[in-house]
Parts: sequence; C-alpha cells; structure tokens
Amino acid sequence: MAAEPSSDPSALEPQVSAAIVRCAAGEKAALRLIYDLEAARMVGVAIRILRRRDLAEEATHDAFMRVWRSARSYDPSRGSARAWLYAIVRNRALTILRDERRFDPEQPADGESPQPDLALQRLPESSALRQCLQQLEASRRNAIVLAYVHGFSHGELAGRLGMPLGTIKSWIRRGLASLQECMG
Repeated sequence: MAAEPSSDPSALEPQVSAAIVRCAAGEKAALRLIYDLEAARMVGVAIRILRRRDLAEEATHDAFMRVWRSARSYDPSRGSARAWLYAIVRNRALTILRDERRFDPEQPADGESPQPDLALQRLPESSALRQCLQQLEASRRNAIVLAYVHGFSHGELAGRLGMPLGTIKSWIRRGLASLQECMG
C-alpha cells in the first residue's frame, strides 16, 4: 500500500518512527513505506550536496541499505526519526563527495579513458590477485578495477559503462565474492 505524501513533512514523523521500529523487527514492508514517504526528499538533499543526480541516487540507495541494517540503533530519545534518516543520507552524500575529490596520480589525462587491462598488466605474472582477476568475466573485472584502482563510484561506473546502477553494484559485489573465494 503506497503512502499518501503530505504537504507537511513533519506530519510524517509518527509514521516514519513506527516504520523504523518495524524495520528493526525485519519487516520489509516498513522499509518500503519509509521509501515511499521520504525517498524523493532524500534524493533532493543528496543532490544539493553532490550536484549530480546519479551520485545522489547512489547516496540515497546506500542510505536505505544502512537504514535496513541499522534500524535497531535508532533511538527516539536522541532525535526524530526523520532527522535520523536525513543524517544518514547526508553523511553518505558527504562521503561520496569526499571520495569524488580524491586525487589519483595514475589517472589518465583529460579526455583519455582509464584502461582496466593496463592495471592488470602491472601486477606480477605470478600474482594470485592477477590470476584470480583473470578468471572473472571481463565486465566484472573491469568494474572492479575501475572502482578500486581508478576510484570510480558505482554511479560513475553506471554512467560510464551504460549499465543500470544495480547491475554495477551486483557485478562488483559478486566479483569481489569470487575474488575472495579464489584467493581464500
């Protein structure tokens, strides 16, 4: 059941607070309710910080993942439920912003695209990491190398590779799991 958006966001506080408590109990429908009530405003907050919709959506997605995992840590005596939600999305957006500003001296010159295969070639032939990376499907290997060597965010990779954000996150998550198993 979709929630009716209110023109007065503070009127949503009791619903959001109760939904967080239900999330802590593992109720997925409660997370969906919070999403229906707050996601659009949370993306707006993240856009104001990041100035890019793709990164703002990534920050909001990550914030909802954190809400689901951390709902038990919500303490109503320390502040409102909505303030807790917006602190999570704000902190995630600031982390993404900080990560976007990092400097990589091996980054290609403007106009050049990073070459994931070059990073792989720099690893010694006998390197277990190189051997495990070579076993991965090319798309997953490239996503991992672009993320971890060249520092691209999931949102940037989605735009760069022309793939949905969820697909990129899945490639990286599954690729890292395969690497961990291979190197295990």
